[in-house]
Amino acid sequence: MLVCDICGQVLPSEAAVRRHLRRTHLERLPRCPLCGAAAPGYDELQQHIEAAHPELEPPGARCAEPSPGPPECPFCGEAAAGRELEGHVRARHGHLLVPPGTGDGEQLYECPICSLACTNVQILQEHVDLHLEEHSFSEGGNLRDLELAQQLQTEEDKQQRSEEERQEREEFKKLQKQYGLDNSGGYKQQLIKNVEREVDRGRMQPFEYHKRKADMMESLAFGIDDGKTKTSGVIEALCKYYQNENKDVRRVWLSTSVDHFHSSLGDKGWGCGYRNFQMLLSSLLQNSSYDDCLKGIMLTPSIPKIQSMIEDAWKEGFDPHGASHFNNRLHGTKAWIGACEIYSLLTSLRIKCQIIDFHKPTGPVGTHPRLFEWILCYYSTDNEGSAKVVCTSRPPIYLQHQGHSRTVVGIEERKDRTLCLLLFDPGCPSQEMQKLLKQSSDGTSLKLLRKLVGSLKEKQYQIVAVDGVLTLEEKAARCRASRVFTSEKIP
Repeated sequence: MLVCDICGQVLPSEAAVRRHLRRTHLERLPRCPLCGAAAPGYDELQQHIEAAHPELEPPGARCAEPSPGPPECPFCGEAAAGRELEGHVRARHGHLLVPPGTGDGEQLYECPICSLACTNVQILQEHVDLHLEEHSFSEGGNLRDLELAQQLQTEEDKQQRSEEERQEREEFKKLQKQYGLDNSGGYKQQLIKNVEREVDRGRMQPFEYHKRKADMMESLAFGIDDGKTKTSGVIEALCKYYQNENKDVRRVWLSTSVDHFHSSLGDKGWGCGYRNFQMLLSSLLQNSSYDDCLKGIMLTPSIPKIQSMIEDAWKEGFDPHGASHFNNRLHGTKAWIGACEIYSLLTSLRIKCQIIDFHKPTGPVGTHPRLFEWILCYYSTDNEGSAKVVCTSRPPIYLQHQGHSRTVVGIEERKDRTLCLLLFDPGCPSQEMQKLLKQSSDGTSLKLLRKLVGSLKEKQYQIVAVDGVLTLEEKAARCRASRVFTSEKIP
């Protein structure tokens, strides 16, 4: 038998003592200072505080001493943690709890969130506020975390876009510089800069520098090439050589006379397209069939003059898409030109021509046998016969590929029936071209010109081939067509 410590009543069991205490002496039971909950004793009150209010654990307590075990049930001593303890008490010992509205007339108020009984409304309100603050803090923390994550992602995306834009600007500047559109000056500025560099390195005397500069100014003033990079008479020398050569060549077709022009200090690295146009034009100037078209051109124009001529063609309406690529400006730049600009310029002069696009390889290992066959047909048409060397009336052909262009001046048919192009390259200096004028019996100098099928393996080639003169009506029609026309493709 057990005795109540407060009133001395004898009770049959410990459970009866606890029930008696709750029902008879509730106002004397120790209460939780945080939520007002009553406990049968101070040990049970301590367990309640540890279980229901773990936030009150003193800092460092977990490190200063071993972690206590989970709180025990005040009725049966079974260990449980947090809300599990509350659920255990209500499920196993609900009959021992004081229901609201009972116990010596004192009204109890149950928490709507955790069902804890509170002795008055004020304590209940404070207790519920704790729940709400905890819930608000949890939601606010999650919200702040989400906002922070979104902010970090936004900043990362902004930084990534900024880096991509910076890289695009740098790549664009590189392309502008590569294609001469970086406003760094044109032929004149580059020539002066490179000549000054030659003087600084001791490769040129000061008096020669002043002479070169004066010649350049005169050339630019009249729009005529100074001829310092020109080599004439190569086609005639080739004709004589092939008359006596019987080793490998079965037949050869040569274009009309062509002057070779190579790049100078003023256009090195970007002037190949202009130099090839000079080669083509030098042939047309020697052909009386084109006198009417070229009556305003007596001598080979300089590169700045050619740039102005292309701009004039754009102003007439030729190739507006290509013109926009250069912002309608070539003069004073180091801009590269290609087959479309050559076509527009020739057509504006009433010279009939066509662009042929060999847009993909047609042979093994990336070769272009169809290109060779087309050029053979171009030179051999209307030139059939038994002669080994055929000096045709055909102008040379402008040949373009990515990054470079050359001029086709003839084609060989070997005894094994293979074909070999003869090319003038503006990258080949005059000293080397002069060797072709003094042909040796073995023809070693021809290696500069010869290109077999296996030597041309670029992904794509374009050619501009001249074929007569246009009437004014035909020129106007081609000008209109150039606004949508690009080139004829060889399948």
